[in-house]
Amino acid sequence: MRALTWQGKRSVSVQDVPDPRIVDPTDAVVRITSTAICGSDLHLYEVLGPYMSKGDVLGHEPMGVVEAVGPAVANLQVGDRVVIPFNISCGHCFMCTRGLQSQCETTQVHEQGSGAALFGFSSLYGSVPGGQAEYLRVPHADYGPVKVGREGDGGLPDDRYLFLSDIVPTAWQGVQYADVPDGGTLAVLGLGPVGQFAARIGRHLGYEVIGVDPVAERRQMAQRHGVTAIDLTDGDADVVTQLRERTDGRGPDAVLDAVGMEAHGGAEGAVAKAAQTAVGLLPDALAQKVTETAGVDRLWAVRSAVEAVRRGGTVSLSGVYGGEADPLPMKTMFDKQLQFRMGQCNVRRWIDDLLPLVEDPADPLGVEDLTTHRVSLEDAPDAYEMFQEKRDGCIKVVITP
Repeated sequence: MRALTWQGKRSVSVQDVPDPRIVDPTDAVVRITSTAICGSDLHLYEVLGPYMSKGDVLGHEPMGVVEAVGPAVANLQVGDRVVIPFNISCGHCFMCTRGLQSQCETTQVHEQGSGAALFGFSSLYGSVPGGQAEYLRVPHADYGPVKVGREGDGGLPDDRYLFLSDIVPTAWQGVQYADVPDGGTLAVLGLGPVGQFAARIGRHLGYEVIGVDPVAERRQMAQRHGVTAIDLTDGDADVVTQLRERTDGRGPDAVLDAVGMEAHGGAEGAVAKAAQTAVGLLPDALAQKVTETAGVDRLWAVRSAVEAVRRGGTVSLSGVYGGEADPLPMKTMFDKQLQFRMGQCNVRRWIDDLLPLVEDPADPLGVEDLTTHRVSLEDAPDAYEMFQEKRDGCIKVVITP
């Protein structure tokens, strides 16, 4: 089959790789009909390259049609249309039964000290081949896949369902973790795909939402959904000041960081960028060690969240961070009596809440207003470059294998 593979820093290519097959009784093989490029894929494209091996198949936002099932899979049959959550979970362990599927004890990557295995996401999370491919082997298919209606037979187009694989549940969890009081104010830092949905979910739940981003197209998209958008690059006042001015001088009730390790802004960001570049020049084994013991994240977003949020408020981290020694303003965090929530999304936990919303004819979360570019699998390498450079108004890319 054809699949998008990692070849090196900022280098991906479509290659012939072996077709997936049933290995364990709980496996399924899915023919991919749509898959997307995630902001987290860009971490592998650059910062987390030391954890990748040449030829790794990328992608963790897929959906498609079941082609084969193992003998222990009773909930699926050939021909079923399914969305594949990005984390691989068993559904019956201590963590899964407590709604913490991203910490599944059956698939935890113990050699890396990591949580549940993820599709297409480096040795940190199990080196499981991903879904930017023609076919995908799905472990624990007796639990993970989300069955949806067949298109043309009561089902909706792929775009209505595809983002249930990651970014809609990730945004929903981030807003739930933000613990915004009824009628309160939520600030969203970063209006990429997760930030877009977090802002829309906040509006859907009745909050005032203020989004922050330097890219005009992203701000304009958020404004279409009732979000107040602030230009990060506006020199009249810094973001923290603007957020306080809009909230009676206190700051928002909660701030959701949808940016993560590659945030831009401030001298600190330039230093961290230099550190990331330097780490990328090291041999992989040494680069991994530095990443695991040093502070290599750009922390503008999380520091801004700590400064901006009101006293007694909540900071919710949906953006991915990778350093183990990042300096945080502990005095301020303690003094302001802040609550922090964070972590990989527990996708399966939120599906029952979200499936009715994405199937609602009114499309309350605007899932059909996110994709800006559609490409073939063969054109995916160019799309990675475009997405990483934010060219041509690129906000979300969907690949059709």
